[in-house]
Amino acid sequence: MNRAQRLAQDAAEAAEVRAYQTDPDVVALRIERVRRQVDWMCWSGIVLGLAFTMTNVQGFASAGTRPGSLPWLAAWVLDPTVSLVLLAILRAEQVTARYQVRTGVWVRRAKWFTLAATYVMNTWTSFAAGEAAAIVLHSVPPLVVFVAVEAITDLRDKLTDAVLVAAERRPVQQETGRRVLFADYLAIARETWTPDIEITPAWVRRATGCSRGLSPRLARALRSEVGNG
Repeated sequence: MNRAQRLAQDAAEAAEVRAYQTDPDVVALRIERVRRQVDWMCWSGIVLGLAFTMTNVQGFASAGTRPGSLPWLAAWVLDPTVSLVLLAILRAEQVTARYQVRTGVWVRRAKWFTLAATYVMNTWTSFAAGEAAAIVLHSVPPLVVFVAVEAITDLRDKLTDAVLVAAERRPVQQETGRRVLFADYLAIARETWTPDIEITPAWVRRATGCSRGLSPRLARALRSEVGNG
């Protein structure tokens, strides 16, 4: 085998590997793995941040009470009450963001209120004492939780966008080397179709050369445009 033949073989192998690497299902699987890692790290940070605030909130709520008394013990319930509501909202947003379903205004208000309540109760004593170092120390965990809460929702939304974008790209290349997009296949099918043709996935594959997995979506899109069946 001469050098040109070896290069041609390498190019063919590279094209096959690239086709699998850019397959929408493979891309979606990789994104799901990243999503799980992002969720795990963000949830760990949020839970640890809320756990850090618990003792400060307890001290704020139990000020002036005798240690071990009923009011002192009841003060330990305050922070978990607020944190559990916040975590419930975040868990629901984890699902809605996955399917890009927007929640109502009261969900956002409840999230901000619980975060604000946690911050105020966590830093009130430090502000009252005028201790700058304590203010910074007790401000960082609630603020990190606040930023993480907002960021994790947007990250999930963008990861879902990444899956959808990958689904609209064919995992192979044309001879020109330009990646074929969903809109390109749809344009080819639109130009090829005539009123006497029934739009089916099989016909779309014959007309455009698209993959079997993409042809049903193309058929639905074209039928929606032309009102065919």
